[in-house]
Amino acid sequence: MYFDDLATKYDYKAPIQNIPSIQIKTGDLLDITVSSVNPESNALFNNGIIVPPGTPYNTTAVTPQLTKGYLVDRDGFINFPVVGKVELAGLTREQAIDKLTSQIRLVIKTPIVNLRFLNFRVTVIGEVKNPSTFTVETEKLNVLEALGLAGDLTEYARRDNVLIIRETNGERLATRFDLNSKDILDSPFYYLQQNDIVYVEPYSHIKIAQSEPGNRYIPIWAAAISAFAFSLITFFNR
Repeated sequence: MYFDDLATKYDYKAPIQNIPSIQIKTGDLLDITVSSVNPESNALFNNGIIVPPGTPYNTTAVTPQLTKGYLVDRDGFINFPVVGKVELAGLTREQAIDKLTSQIRLVIKTPIVNLRFLNFRVTVIGEVKNPSTFTVETEKLNVLEALGLAGDLTEYARRDNVLIIRETNGERLATRFDLNSKDILDSPFYYLQQNDIVYVEPYSHIKIAQSEPGNRYIPIWAAAISAFAFSLITFFNR
C-alpha cells in the first residue's frame, strides 16, 4: 500500500507547489539547435546542419547534433559556435535560452533557440525489480515515476524509509521519506533532479533470514517432510 493515510472517503486536493526549476549543472550534456530564416546562418550554429524554421529539434535532420551535444565544463561554460564560451551553469532551461538568444541575435536576426537536456538521468537501486540508471527525455520526473521505471518495489522493500541522494550547488544532500504517507506529495524531493539517486532499503531481518545458509534448505526439508507424511498416511490407509 502507498499513501495509506489518504482517507478513502474523501478526495485529496492540494496546490502543486514543489515543481523544481531544473538548473543546468557542470557535466550536463545539452542539445542546442538554432533556426532562422537564413539557412546559411543556421549552418554556422548547427555544425553544418541546416534547420529550417518550424522544424522540430528532435527530427532526424539534427540527429548528428543530438549525438554530440554541448558539455557544460567544470567552470560552467559551453563552447558554442561563433558566439564562443557561454556560461550556463546555474541557469534554468528558459534562462539559458534567453541568454543564448540575446548573444546569437548579435550575429543573425530573429533566431529561434531550442535547448534540452540529453543526460537527464536518475538512478534507482535497492529493493526494486529492475535497478538501473534511467535517462529520460523529460525534465519533470517524480519519485513514483522513477520507481515505475524500475519495475516498482519488491516484496522485501521498506516503503517507510526510502532514501534520495542529490548533489546541488557543490553539496550532497540526502533525505528519507515514507511512501506510506501523503506527505511525500508536498516534499521538495518529490520531483527528482538530474543525477538523483533513489535507494530503497530492504527489511533487513527478512533478507538476513533468507540469506542464512541453513535457512536456504528449509523449503527443501519442508517439502521432504510433507512427502514423507503423505506416504505414511497413504500406507496406513491401505
